[in-house]
Amino acid sequence: MDPAFVERHWADLPNLARLRQRGSYSHLETTDPPQSPVAWSTFITGLDPGEHGIFDFVHRDPVTLEPYLSTDKTLGPRFTLHLGPWELPLSRSRVVSLRKGRAFWEYLSDRSVPVTIVRIPANYPPSEAGRELAGMGTPDLRGTEGTFTYYADDPAETSHEVSGGLIRKVEVKGGHVELRVEGPPNTLRRDHSYSAVQLLADVDPDRPYVRLQVANRMAIVRQGEWSGWLPANFPLLPHIASARGMFRVFAKQLHPRFELYVSPVNVDPEEPALPISTPGSYAREVAARMGRWSTLGIPEDTSALRQGVFDLPEFLSQSRLVLDEERRLLDDSLRRFTGGLLFFYFSSVDQNSHVLWGKHDAELLDIYRAVDRSIGEVMRREPAAELMVMSDHGFAAFNGAVNLNTWLVSRGLRTKAYALGLNGLYLLDKRVEQEVRQQLLDLRDPANGHRMIASVTETNPSPENRSIAPDLIVGYSAGYRASWQTALGEAPEGLVVDNDDAWIADHCIDPWEVPAVLFTTRAIRAKAPRLKDLPVSLLELYGVARPPQMTGQSVF
Repeated sequence: MDPAFVERHWADLPNLARLRQRGSYSHLETTDPPQSPVAWSTFITGLDPGEHGIFDFVHRDPVTLEPYLSTDKTLGPRFTLHLGPWELPLSRSRVVSLRKGRAFWEYLSDRSVPVTIVRIPANYPPSEAGRELAGMGTPDLRGTEGTFTYYADDPAETSHEVSGGLIRKVEVKGGHVELRVEGPPNTLRRDHSYSAVQLLADVDPDRPYVRLQVANRMAIVRQGEWSGWLPANFPLLPHIASARGMFRVFAKQLHPRFELYVSPVNVDPEEPALPISTPGSYAREVAARMGRWSTLGIPEDTSALRQGVFDLPEFLSQSRLVLDEERRLLDDSLRRFTGGLLFFYFSSVDQNSHVLWGKHDAELLDIYRAVDRSIGEVMRREPAAELMVMSDHGFAAFNGAVNLNTWLVSRGLRTKAYALGLNGLYLLDKRVEQEVRQQLLDLRDPANGHRMIASVTETNPSPENRSIAPDLIVGYSAGYRASWQTALGEAPEGLVVDNDDAWIADHCIDPWEVPAVLFTTRAIRAKAPRLKDLPVSLLELYGVARPPQMTGQSVF
């Protein structure tokens, strides 16, 4: 949620305006860099990135230099039994968080304060306190951040992979087609081939409908509409083991061509194959009360929009499904709230801002209004509760993509430094630090002379994080950001290229360009509140002293 956008639309956001009048409103200083996993890890622990050890979406192995997701990793079984093509585990696999430091609500749980944490980002697997549902960071069953599948019978189409998805050419015969929907890699096989289920599709020859069937579950979907969640058991070991997942289907076109979108295969909360809740039964309990919801960490499919599988109205229809589920989750959480701490996260403002900012303000305002209505519902149902509305960062346009490794090559510095991740810069020769820093701050866009980098800062990691931390954080000026290729360590042609992607806005830039928002029912006494001050402030509300490792101060 961006403060400047809010301030332009007070009249359209009456509940936020009322909360400001009743209590307080302020800009909120975010982290450096202002990336979601970095910022939310600071909110969760009260620690700076140097201490909690999350510096970017992408880190690199200090030995192999291979990039990896920064927030969590899966540890395979210690012992396995090999039988022909099978690889049978003799101990369990487990997912571990790479974030260091305790979650602030664990201190509350220690004091017997009831805690419910719903889909907070950077908390996968969820910590072991109270009741929690995992959020951003939760993978699909393929182990990715979200892989859709698009089936089409266009003769010009080919089967291939794209960023965030699979394109599959199919042939429809007599209105019938069998679609292979891939689920998790089968870790019980030596080749780890993907398990799959068959989705049968029968298109009505005269009307714009398709009948879908997976195992014994059936749905009828009209062209331009969505199915509900379709559960499916992905076979791992015949007649013995399977993994439950679920997916939605969008009938993009049925006549004259066949085009079908299948969402990433989500963890089914009714029978979770991955650790998405604390306790493990909590997700099942919620699903029993309100039905299934998107469990993928980032449920809005911006990849399908960026790849041209969705047009903007189709993306917005999918995003509205997510928002409707979030509002149902909030309703369920409020029904069961009897005191203590309830944290609830809306993903829709962030993901819609990435593709609407600056060009589709009316549509983005609709998202803000929907969240504003939910805030009003909380105020109506819990009038005596202390209420805090906060974001982790704001937003800015993304017009120019900077190829930072290409610049290092052009300066003869590629053997002494390299960029990886959206803000990280690693030095192979520390003697060039001042030279690199100054040249980056002097870097101008050749097309218009604009300064492209506003800040270059040190990471100051703790000893245990020193091997994984970038040496420098590059804070881009508003309007610029690292290119997608830079994030993977690549060096494509050109210093800066126009961003013609559907992803038109971002926040992975200089933190002073993208402050967050803070609304509270209490008076904010701090002149310049910071994100890392909030966990300290929340502990204070419950009479819990600031732990010595937290360097934040109360904002109240």
